[in-house]
Amino acid sequence: MAPQEDRSAAERTTVPLAAVFDVDGTLADTNYLHAVTWWEAFHQAGHRVAMTDIHHTVGMGSDRLIDRLLGDDRDRDQDASISAAHTAVYATWFDRLAALDGAADLLRALAGRGWTVVLATSAQGAELQALRRAIDADDAIHDATSADDVASSKPAPDPVHQALEQAGVPPERALFVGDTVWDVHAAGRAGVGCVALLSGGIARAELEEAGAVAVYRDPAALLAALDDSPFGRMENALRGAG
Repeated sequence: MAPQEDRSAAERTTVPLAAVFDVDGTLADTNYLHAVTWWEAFHQAGHRVAMTDIHHTVGMGSDRLIDRLLGDDRDRDQDASISAAHTAVYATWFDRLAALDGAADLLRALAGRGWTVVLATSAQGAELQALRRAIDADDAIHDATSADDVASSKPAPDPVHQALEQAGVPPERALFVGDTVWDVHAAGRAGVGCVALLSGGIARAELEEAGAVAVYRDPAALLAALDDSPFGRMENALRGAG
C-alpha cells in the first residue's frame, strides 16, 4: 500500500464509527423467499393471506409479522405453530441462500475504512448462521444481534440499540443499512440515519417517505458510490471536526 493510502486509512479510523446492517433483503436475496415460506406457513394453519401483504411485513420479527397480518381477532394459540412452520419450510433453503451482488465486498470495504460492522437482524439461531455462510464475510463482521438478543423486534429500535452497544459507538457516529420501512423506522427511533436499498423489493418512494437518508439499488451500487454516500460524508465531517 502506498504511503498516501496509509495516511488516508489512518484518517478514516481516527473516530470510531459503526455500520449496522440488516441482513434479509439487504445483504442476502431472501425477501421473496420469506414471503413464499410465510405464505405456506399460513396456508398450513388454514389462513389465506395475500403474498403482497406478507412481502410488506418482511423485516419484522415473527411475532409482529403475524400480529399485523392476522390481527387481534385470531386464535393466538396458533402463533407458535405458524412461526415454527415458517422456520421449518425456510430451513429447507439454507443451502441455497444467496448473497446479493457486492454484499461481502461492501462489508470488507467499510471495515477497511475503519467502520465497525455489526449485523442487526430478525433472523434467529441457525437461520442467521446460514445467512452468514451465504454472505461469506465474517472477517469483516465485528458482531451480530438477532431476534434472540432483544425484547422487541423491528420496527422497535431495540436491535439497533443493541448493535450500537456491541460496536461501542453512539448513534450520531453510526449509519444503518436496510431495505424495508421497518428498518428505516427502527434506525430513526434509535437516532441513526438509515441508508436504504431497493434489493428487498420495497419502492424508493416508500423508503424515502419513511425517512431514508439515501437510497441505492443494492450493495454493489452503494459500494460503487461509497465516497459520495452518507458513509463518505460522515467520514469527512468527523475528520473535519477532529
